[in-house]
Amino acid sequence: MNGPCSSFLQKEAEGWRIGRSSSCIFGGTSAIRETDRKYGRLCLSLSRNILASGEDARECVSDAYLALWRRIPPEKPEDLMAYLAKIVRDLSLKRLDHDRAKKRCPELLLSFEELEAVLPDERFAAQADGAALASLLGAFLRQETPTARSVFLRRYWFFDSVRGIAARFGFSESKVKSLLFRTRRRLRAFLKKEGIDV
Repeated sequence: MNGPCSSFLQKEAEGWRIGRSSSCIFGGTSAIRETDRKYGRLCLSLSRNILASGEDARECVSDAYLALWRRIPPEKPEDLMAYLAKIVRDLSLKRLDHDRAKKRCPELLLSFEELEAVLPDERFAAQADGAALASLLGAFLRQETPTARSVFLRRYWFFDSVRGIAARFGFSESKVKSLLFRTRRRLRAFLKKEGIDV
């Protein structure tokens, strides 16, 4: 995965003491076990944040390992952790959509609602693709402070709750809310400066 967030995700993963490992060759069950040892906690946490169900999260992580096993080779991701996290996230979001999100995880819906006021609607989609928006988002995040960037990613990529972010960083919940609000406001101004009206 070569996206604007991959280097940020790598830094976020340091909380789990996970290193880079793009040289892993998926040839058997020992590679899957090693991947689970290194990345299982990250994957399970990410999926559980989206699905709010331990059992569903474990199933999505298992499906992600299977997808990874099928994709490598021929694909050779530069950053295995970020590549696997993207697979887990995509599978979990697909599962959430399937399981009727409104009944399963109100915290996730709240995350989406917070960003709706900042990100462009379908008018922008007609002018450019998601890659352009992802590139702009990456540029915006690179200019943010490490704390603002990490809090933003914890909330909107990993879908951590405000309470969870506060505990992780040693902040009050009101400080996290305020930091997220100010970051969203700066993102909106950044997008407007780049010619994208929300």
